[in-house]
Order: sequence, then structure tokens, then C-alpha cells
Amino acid sequence: MLRTVGKMHGSNQSGVSEFLLLGISESPEQQRILFWMFLSMYLVTVVGNVLIILAISFDPRLHTPMYFFLANLSFTDLFFVTNTIPKMLVSLQSQNKAISYAGCLTQLYFLVSLVALDNLILAAMAYDRYVAICRPLHYTTAMSPGLCILLLTLCWALSVLYGLTHTLLMTRVTFCGSRKIHYIFCEMYVLLRLACSNTQVNHTVLIATGSFIFLAPLGFMIMSYVCIVRAILRIPSASSKYKAFSTCASHLAVVSLFYGTLCMVYLQPLQSYSMKDSVATVMYAVVTPMMNPFIYSLRNKDMHGALGRLLLGKGFQRLT
Repeated sequence: MLRTVGKMHGSNQSGVSEFLLLGISESPEQQRILFWMFLSMYLVTVVGNVLIILAISFDPRLHTPMYFFLANLSFTDLFFVTNTIPKMLVSLQSQNKAISYAGCLTQLYFLVSLVALDNLILAAMAYDRYVAICRPLHYTTAMSPGLCILLLTLCWALSVLYGLTHTLLMTRVTFCGSRKIHYIFCEMYVLLRLACSNTQVNHTVLIATGSFIFLAPLGFMIMSYVCIVRAILRIPSASSKYKAFSTCASHLAVVSLFYGTLCMVYLQPLQSYSMKDSVATVMYAVVTPMMNPFIYSLRNKDMHGALGRLLLGKGFQRLT
């Protein structure tokens, strides 16, 4: 748990037991707008990701490695927004804007872990597309159910370890003075800026582990797509080239959105963190999970068919 300051080293320091989540704006009118905007986005995100999970679960035609990872990505996004948005909505709607140290640290742990998990699952999906296009004859054996489960287990283990590392480091930080967070949830950089103790270790570990958890998978995805593009260019038929590339387009769009917003926030010095970065954090924390179901189902005929059968009740009829 985030440590309450027990021994004070100056008369102007005072222990605190909670933070105040003031949000992006303190204007009542803007807060009402933000409340309805975030509520709408949350409901769309929940419905969209739940439909993706149900469609993949109930349709045997979607029981493939690509959709296995997509279902887990939707579950991660669903968990991610539920970790942050409900508390955000309470803070926007009521006068109770307080969040305890324990609550703040819990929110921080899941926020950090789930962002890392999202990223690692995207890397696993890139590997799936690489095997499907560059080694199609070996796809069934290379992407066996056992390997898919192993890859997912590795993703979970690394993300849990990543989250625990930064959460435990945050317990060593002392807070004094202002406890106001002009933000919508307990985010790493925001908390570090409120600290009155030395946070150099936190920042160094954040950069080092972030480079491994985020930049290494990004490099892997770039190399995978270099191989994919080369393989597609060798295909003689234009229609076959389009079909091969279309299987990767959704993944590329999500990766671009995810890394574009993430790099704006975390790959920079702590001292330069500003309000424009909080907007970028809202992008990856709210907008990206909301957009993923639309991106993956927009031009996917298999997903269209599965969603149609699910909504018509045919998916449930198979279970009875």
C-alpha cells in the first residue's frame, strides 16, 4: 500500500491518507459534458468488446489462433476500462472525489499491467500474421493450441511482473503537501510528480522496463511486417495481394493507434509531462479500447457473420 508519511522532516509537510481526483476540468458545466461523454464511451466499449468475445466463443469457425488472441485482447480492453472509467464517472458526477492510497495503488497496478498485456498480445497477433502469410504450409503446426496458450501465459506473466515492479516501487515513495490530482485516474507520471521524495529510481526503472516491455515487442512487430510485406509483394495476383494484406490491416491500425498515444506519454522525461500528455493518456485509456472492436470487425466478413448469428440467437442455440 502507498505509504502514509509517518515521520515529517519539515513543518510544512503533512501525512495524507487519500488523493483527490479533480479530473481534467473543475468547471461544473464541463464536468457534466465529460461525464456523459465518458459514460457513452464506456458503454460502447463494454458492448463492443463483449460482443466480440461472445461471437468468437460461440462460433466454431472463429476458433483459430488469430481470433483466440483477439478475444483475449477484447477481454483485456474490457478489464482495462472497467478499472478506470467507473471511478472517473463517480468523481465527475459527485462531490466525493477522494480515492484512498490503497484504491489508488490498486488502480495503478491494473492500469500498468493491462497496458503491458495489451501490447504483448498485439505482438503475439503480429507473430500469428507472420506465420499465416510467410509460412502458410506450417501454420497449423506452428500456431498449435498449445503454443497459443503458452504465448498467452507468457504475456500474462510478463505483464503481472511489470505491474508488480512499478507498484512496489511506488510504495517507497512518500507524498506530502498537495494531494490534488488534476487528472481522471491514478496514473504513474501524475503520482510521481506529487512525490516529495526522490523518484529517480522509479523513473529509471520505468524507462528501462518500458523499453523492454514496449520497444522490444514493437521492434518484433516491425520486423514481422517487413517480412510480411516482402512475402505479399512476391504474390503474383493483385487480388491475392489485397486479400493477404487485408488480414493485417486491422492489426496495423490498432498497433498504430496504441503506440502513437503511448509513446506521446511515456517515452519522455518526467519533468516534461503536461496536460497535452494527459489528453494522450485518455486516448489510449478510453478511445483505443473503444475503437478496437470497430477496427477488427469493420471489414472482417467472418466477424460480421459471427456477430449476425450471435445477435439472431443462433450462437446460443448451439449451446442448447
